[in-house]
Amino acid sequence: MTGGRRRFITLLGGAAWAGPFAQASAAAAPRVPVLVYHRFAATVADSMTVRETTFEAHLRVLRELRCTVVPLTDVVAWRRGELAQLPPRAVALTADDAHRSQAEVMAPMLRDTGWPVTLFVYPSAVSNASYAMTWDQLAALQATGRYRIESHTYWHPHLPRERRARTAADFERFATSQLVQSRDRLRERLGARPTLLAWPFGMTDDGLMALAARLGYEASFALGNRDVSLHDELQALPRHLVTDAMGAGPLTRLLEQAFATDRDR
Repeated sequence: MTGGRRRFITLLGGAAWAGPFAQASAAAAPRVPVLVYHRFAATVADSMTVRETTFEAHLRVLRELRCTVVPLTDVVAWRRGELAQLPPRAVALTADDAHRSQAEVMAPMLRDTGWPVTLFVYPSAVSNASYAMTWDQLAALQATGRYRIESHTYWHPHLPRERRARTAADFERFATSQLVQSRDRLRERLGARPTLLAWPFGMTDDGLMALAARLGYEASFALGNRDVSLHDELQALPRHLVTDAMGAGPLTRLLEQAFATDRDR
């Protein structure tokens, strides 16, 4: 940072800063849509709920457009230059917050597809909050080999807001604890060490991104409603926030726009 200024990245419905080169190259560069879901139900209870009928329409779109649903770790490897290319029409599926409906609604609807899904989990809610999955449910999903469980901090704080409310030293301790406790608890309960992180509320800044890298997270994800490109910040990769308002038509347009660059991949 220059002159003491902190670059906050607010990625809910906006674009992350990625530098002049990235901006100039964005139109031609290959891109990968990463979709993020939260809750599923028969009816819309809140802004983060996707109806079962809407999700079924999404699955139909993915099939009709001949999408290849790839593991999120492959997207990260591609972005890091460790994987030369991804399959044509690559898409990654993620879900945040460990809501019970991910096990009770989403997983059964995905069962016959065999598609990989990454779940970003904050452990304080698991087997504790009424809306959250249990450790047994998470373990059962992981055991299928199709679900990867990754970190979403320990209890989902708004980290830039916490930074403003604390001294610099206190915030450093707090943020470090959120990232380390989450990773350690997930490894303790599920036996696998998380390597990816999703920022709560899609909010991060330069200091947090540096902290995640320093603590060994290979990549972190925010929001932004953009596709991942080779030029995005590795610790603030964008995802598309999926709500029930994104029906089959909007999803089709989103994917077709991303796939227009597949010839360059």
